[in-house]
Amino acid sequence: MEFRIGNGYDVHALAKGLPMWLCGIRIDSETGFVAHSDGDVAIHALCDALLGALALGDIGHLFPDTSDEWKGIDSKILLERVVHLVHTGGWKISNVDITIALQRPKLAPHILRMRQTLAPILGIGTDAVSVKATTTERLGFVGREEGCEVWASTIIFK
Repeated sequence: MEFRIGNGYDVHALAKGLPMWLCGIRIDSETGFVAHSDGDVAIHALCDALLGALALGDIGHLFPDTSDEWKGIDSKILLERVVHLVHTGGWKISNVDITIALQRPKLAPHILRMRQTLAPILGIGTDAVSVKATTTERLGFVGREEGCEVWASTIIFK
C-alpha cells in the first residue's frame, strides 16, 4: 500500500458585510472573507492539502482568481473537483485534519456540521474529518480580526 501526506495553508482578509463560509457552511458574522470565490478559506486549504499529496500544485494553479469562471463559485464545487482528481489517480482519502485560526465568531457550535458537510464530499466518514478552531489570543492579524488562517493536512492511499 502506498501513502502520501499533503498539507495546505490559506488566509483571507475579513471585511464587514461579506458572507462568512467555512467548511461549506455559512456562519453568522458581521464580517466575511474577501475573495474571488465564496472565500471558504478552510476548503481552500483542504484543496491545497489534497493537491499537495497528489503533487499537482495548488488551488490557485487549478482555479486561478484571474478567471471569471471561478468568480463567486461555491468552494464545495472546487473541493468536489479536487476529490475527483484524487479518485481519478486511483487514490482514496484516509482522513483530513483542519485547524482554523479566527478570533471571532466562536466556531465550536458549528464544528459538527462542518464535519458532516465535508465528509460526503470527501467520500469518508465524519469520524475521519477533524475540524478544530482556535483564536490567537488577540495576537497578530487574526487577533486584530483582520483575517483568518487555516491549516489542513490529509493522508491519501492506494
